[in-house]
Amino acid sequence: MPACCSLKNVCEYETSKVVRIQSVYYGSIKWAIHSVVFLYVCVVLIADKRYQKRDAVISSVHTKVKGVAQTEQRIYDTAEYTVPMQGIDSFFVVTNIIMTENQIQGLCPEFPIAKAVCSTDRSCAKGRMDPQSNGIQTGRCVKYNATVKTCEVTAWCPVESIKSTPKPAILRSAENFTVLIKNNIHFPRFNYTTRNISPEFNISCTYNKISAPYCPIFRLGDILQEAGEIFSEVAIQGGIVGIEINWDCNLDRWLHRCSPKYGFRRLDDKKASEALYPGYNFRFAKYYKQANGKEERTLIKAYGIRFDILVFGMGGQFNFFELLVYIGSALSYFGLAQLFVDFLITSYTFPCFKSNPVKEYYYRKKCESVPGPRWTLLYVAYVDEPHVTMIDKVLQTSLQKIKGEIIHRRLGDFTRFAKLPPRHPDEAEALGKAPELQPLQKKEGAAPHHQRPSWCCCNKCRPAEPYWEQLCCRRKDGACVTTSALFQQLVLSRPALEFILLYEDPLLDLKAETLNKQLRHAAYKQYIRWRFGDDGNLGKRAVLPNCCRWSIREAFPSEDGQYTGFRKKK
Repeated sequence: MPACCSLKNVCEYETSKVVRIQSVYYGSIKWAIHSVVFLYVCVVLIADKRYQKRDAVISSVHTKVKGVAQTEQRIYDTAEYTVPMQGIDSFFVVTNIIMTENQIQGLCPEFPIAKAVCSTDRSCAKGRMDPQSNGIQTGRCVKYNATVKTCEVTAWCPVESIKSTPKPAILRSAENFTVLIKNNIHFPRFNYTTRNISPEFNISCTYNKISAPYCPIFRLGDILQEAGEIFSEVAIQGGIVGIEINWDCNLDRWLHRCSPKYGFRRLDDKKASEALYPGYNFRFAKYYKQANGKEERTLIKAYGIRFDILVFGMGGQFNFFELLVYIGSALSYFGLAQLFVDFLITSYTFPCFKSNPVKEYYYRKKCESVPGPRWTLLYVAYVDEPHVTMIDKVLQTSLQKIKGEIIHRRLGDFTRFAKLPPRHPDEAEALGKAPELQPLQKKEGAAPHHQRPSWCCCNKCRPAEPYWEQLCCRRKDGACVTTSALFQQLVLSRPALEFILLYEDPLLDLKAETLNKQLRHAAYKQYIRWRFGDDGNLGKRAVLPNCCRWSIREAFPSEDGQYTGFRKKK
């Protein structure tokens, strides 16, 4: 019955049927899987803190680099080797320098790159500008030195002439510089704020992975060493190094922990070829005014290491609803035991596996195969086959010739007819002479002769036009089921049929004119129950063989000789 047919169905409760198998083997497998799942759920619950609500960190970073470096020419302090960068949460330290001093705007020969080398003025074009050039060509070819001529350009002169990086790096001593990293974080969901500098901060400390893991002051050489690099080598052409700050915070009151963990790694490609500009460098200039008012500058090509500070992390705090959600999702894992054990039981019941009678029994107890809703669904039973056949096809030929799917039936209980009270001998003798039983005592030769249809195997069927009425009681040639004593006793016995009718309607008038119709329909039901079993779903779409239907009609004929026949149910 559909669930929406009445308001009463809203208050119904449905539960699953459980089949318990008494087996030490399968029971041990079930508890073993349950134990493994329970252990896994508990470990993940504690290790991953699945009972907590999580929130991502919001961060701000501020850095200060300290140190002084001395070279052969001069002293470099913080203002010179620390160049402000446009990036967020990063700082840059100069480690190598190429300087071109006393540049003024004017005319001078171009640096001898491939496209600037010339022999005559025709090799130079006025107004030409090359991305690799330092200026705009004037159209003249002039001497660059005693052996090479290049195109003249309008540029800052003299142009930058040094292209190779100084080795070793000029500011290689920058590895002893230190940087103070100030990192403030906030978890908005928990309204929690902290920083990486504790109130007991010792200004003289230096970060060490073992002795001082929370010190916010880092030596640049130690940072490169932790990243697996050598500072003096990286300092020649520069590079990019990441400083990772991981905030994995437990904000529960009973187990509060929120301290940073530092990590270091190189981010740029140190194996890049010269054509791909390895390392990290950029140019900037310092401008001056000469006494005559003319502008002058010093061009600096700075190589160095850019330090990117990467802050990430999660904060967690106990939440009862998160715990319930995790427990609810974890309960589904316990279904793995049932899935695995069911597979072991049912695997041997499929055609591709070896058959096992015990497992087939378990399978029949647990699983019930039912067809989907079909208008063409019919059930037939043959006396020479022990099962019921399901036909789920549109009939385009005789029902007798169509093969279907085998369905196991549940045998009906007919022992109650053996308990019927015996009749008085005189009454039994009179009953034997009653006209109602006369059709059963007629000789077979008295019945009208009919031509045997091609689909009939028992020689008792009559011709029929509808395909669903072209059905015999047998699959192969043999005696008809209507000639059996059991058919006479169970299906055509008038006392048995009257008992059934009186059982359903104790006040039934057995002398009514329509009694034959009721007896006939009761006989139909008796045959269906006998041959198709007690399954009511099969009985609603069961088709009676042609021979049995006419045998019942002859025993309990219609008053007007008209019969409705089999009606297909939709």
